[in-house]
Amino acid sequence: MPVAFRLQPMNKARYTVIPQSGIILPLTTQTIQITYILPPNSNSNLPHRYPHCEDSFVLQSVVAPGASMKNASAAHDSVPSEWFTNKKKQVYSDSGIKVMFVGSLILTQLVNRGYMDEIREVLEKSDSSWKSADSMDSDGNSLLHLAINQGRPDLVQLLLEFGPDASPERSESSAWGPIHLAAGNGHVEVLRHLLLKGANVNAPTKDGTTALHLAVEERRRITRDEQMVKLLLHKGANKDVRNKAGKTAYDLAAENGHTKLFDVLRLGDNLCAAARKGEVRMILRLLENGAFINGRDQNGWTALHRAAFKGRADVARALIEKGIDVNAKDVDGYTALHCAVESGQADLIELLVKKGVDLEARTNKGVTALQIAESLQYSGIIRILTNGGATKDNVSSEKNSGFFGKGIVGREMDIGTVKKKAARNGGVRRGSLDRSAFLAVA
Repeated sequence: MPVAFRLQPMNKARYTVIPQSGIILPLTTQTIQITYILPPNSNSNLPHRYPHCEDSFVLQSVVAPGASMKNASAAHDSVPSEWFTNKKKQVYSDSGIKVMFVGSLILTQLVNRGYMDEIREVLEKSDSSWKSADSMDSDGNSLLHLAINQGRPDLVQLLLEFGPDASPERSESSAWGPIHLAAGNGHVEVLRHLLLKGANVNAPTKDGTTALHLAVEERRRITRDEQMVKLLLHKGANKDVRNKAGKTAYDLAAENGHTKLFDVLRLGDNLCAAARKGEVRMILRLLENGAFINGRDQNGWTALHRAAFKGRADVARALIEKGIDVNAKDVDGYTALHCAVESGQADLIELLVKKGVDLEARTNKGVTALQIAESLQYSGIIRILTNGGATKDNVSSEKNSGFFGKGIVGREMDIGTVKKKAARNGGVRRGSLDRSAFLAVA
């Protein structure tokens, strides 16, 4: 049955209501716009106690049998006032309507003050079509920019729940996008939230600077910068990108004395490349220049993995003497011994066994080096491993012959190029008023 309504503010000079009255037909809804009028000579741009409101509104409703509209506009302020004063009609009156202020001005002020509960409340009460999470202040700063400037990962996470774009390259007022702002100010956890929400890790600023450049640009927060650089690289940051000045992130790190970043930005890859090529002198020089001996290349291998796969016994011996971790594993659980066995490097295997490598180490698939050797029928290597103390498993080499061998060949690629490791193939290879609801006031 149709219902006629009228909504009126108690303070009529402070609010406009459009429409103030109308008819709601069965199974339909009515949108009402309530606008706050700032009092003249006010020193504040916002209502007192925003986003909540202390002012009262009165909602009157009356059943209107047979009421109808010729068109949609007929429902706007078209109900005679006597409908709500007629004593013969049952008029319902409710003065408990709750009001909450919403809009860009409210949200930017709440974000600047870090009011988490109020921000969530306003965003939840806002119509989705308003895209309130994309609000900007008068200077063109987005809510994300305002939150990142405060270094508040909790606030950034809250805003991201409501769908603002985490990947724009810049805001209207800034040459930096959210990811640049987080990286440039050392906000590691904020950066992590942005990347999880799909921010473009290689997005450039107007001058071609990426987040990776910004993370190493100045000498500060050494520990956090290391964490940030590793996070960016893990998420796919291209360390070979040059800004408009022609400089890579490594160049900037060198200029600013970030010696602890040298390894992750370049020296680690160079160390692995030298190991692959058998260049012992280059390895010693890189270590003297600050390369981390247990550093990883872009595929997660240490220099010993590379030397083992290529059978570079002199390199492996030098690395072991310098203290490299002989049992270090890559992301798939492969040790240098697994790599050496899979590529059939008997001399290298013999060296590793003599140096006390863990013969029972297993990959993430539960495979030992001996199992790989049995599967590939490397009788000489099997003898070296068993003489060294490796124990045979109950898994027969015949049964698993289809699951071992040649799985990491695809990972042996040129260092320094931006490529992803090849996957190991096969098996172990790799209508009624809700009084609890707020009316949103723009």
